[in-house]
Amino acid sequence: MSTEKFKSIAKKYASFIGPGIMISVAYMDPGNYSTGVVAGANNRFSLLFFVLVSNFMANFLQSLCIKLGTVTGYDLARCCREYLPKKLNYVLWFLAECAIIATDVAEVIGSAIALNILLRIPLPAGVVITIVDVLVVLAAYRSDQPSANFIRFFEYAVALLVLGVVVCFAALLAYLPEDSAPVGTVFRGFAPSKEMTKHGGLGIATSIIGATVMIHSLFLGSGIVQPRLREYDLKHKNLIEPAEKDLVSKEKLIEYIENDYKPSFAAIKYCYKYSVIELVVTLMTFAVFVNASIVIVAGGSLYGTPQAADADLYAIHDLLSKVLAPVAGTIFMLALLFSGQSAGIVCTIAGQMVSEGHLNWTCKPWIRRLATRGIAIIPCLVISLCIGRSALNAALNVSQVVISLLLPPLMLPLIYFTSSKKIMRVELSKEEMTETSNGTTEDMTANVEDCKRYHQMENSWFTTVMLVLVWLFVSGLNIYSIVDMARSGIYSA
Repeated sequence: MSTEKFKSIAKKYASFIGPGIMISVAYMDPGNYSTGVVAGANNRFSLLFFVLVSNFMANFLQSLCIKLGTVTGYDLARCCREYLPKKLNYVLWFLAECAIIATDVAEVIGSAIALNILLRIPLPAGVVITIVDVLVVLAAYRSDQPSANFIRFFEYAVALLVLGVVVCFAALLAYLPEDSAPVGTVFRGFAPSKEMTKHGGLGIATSIIGATVMIHSLFLGSGIVQPRLREYDLKHKNLIEPAEKDLVSKEKLIEYIENDYKPSFAAIKYCYKYSVIELVVTLMTFAVFVNASIVIVAGGSLYGTPQAADADLYAIHDLLSKVLAPVAGTIFMLALLFSGQSAGIVCTIAGQMVSEGHLNWTCKPWIRRLATRGIAIIPCLVISLCIGRSALNAALNVSQVVISLLLPPLMLPLIYFTSSKKIMRVELSKEEMTETSNGTTEDMTANVEDCKRYHQMENSWFTTVMLVLVWLFVSGLNIYSIVDMARSGIYSA
């Protein structure tokens, strides 16, 4: 490969950096801290296997979300409204809102705990503070802009918070004594072993999957890739069909984007590959590193200690401060705060996509967004005001189990949409039909009624089988977790 070609590819890839970082935030939020601490305290490093498995699952599902959003031009919620019966759409909206609420509970409580420890701010006041910055995002963020430059501002802001989290955990791992986390023992934790089933390990594994394969990230991943598709079509004059070129005002252009825009096949070819590569690189570096670091820090400091039985975010802060150094506990809480704030922003944007996509609300944007956020604010305030500090970790863990339980029903539409020949197809323009008329048509199908040709982009049978296996795996773990908690009650979440 020539140097110029390499530079061209690198420059093109750099223009796609951002969505993967936004999506990765869902895999390193306060819920991950809570479950990671419990995993390390109870099972040391053996549950690192589930951290790795859940990240592979996340990559697989998010790649399909990118595919859905890229091919259809709709996010997952909008697809439910467009292609499913109205009653089923409402049921899925209700389940998605429950998942958003459970996610927000973790984000807000995690940030409030960090503020409480770092600045001695009371928990209810901490909840209010964490809400303010998200409301600013709601007032400013617009996903329907023709250009992706405005969206990149939010992506870079979140990227700075993610970088802060990574730096904090790199420092924490450097503080850990070598004998508390031997390299060989840590790496063995990434392989399956009988130790991971002890001390309620599979129940904790369910929480890890719930905290990693976050439901709101499915909606986010299918929607956040679209600005770059629009940017490409706008740049190459593909955004508006010839008959509609009188739509020149910005307001009419945005209305067209919201209601009628479909990505061109050229935009799909240009964006899809780089979007998936950026996602996989980000998740397999930042997300895996942070999630594994939480388990390793907890396993190296809490495992085998009297505090392990009551492991929570307060306990690991106290222990890190006493055993390693006061600055170690502070660094852990800073990482938690950065994660909580970035995750709150991303979850809010995903919540906006859920309500707008499923319900097509037509009131003013700031009212719609405030209502979206308000659905999740109330439970957070109730929890911070009515339960004690000792119950906060249980609330965090319960939120992750709830998310895991909601994952199977909300995965089903993704499986259906991406496997549908009718939905996952792209209409070719006259120019594209002319270009392909003398070539192979193995990947195209003709519609006899209107004589249109399409590129078929539905899942292969192998991908569909893998999706079903992932769905069965998550469902089986959930059933085991419910039975295990009902029988023994040893895992409070």
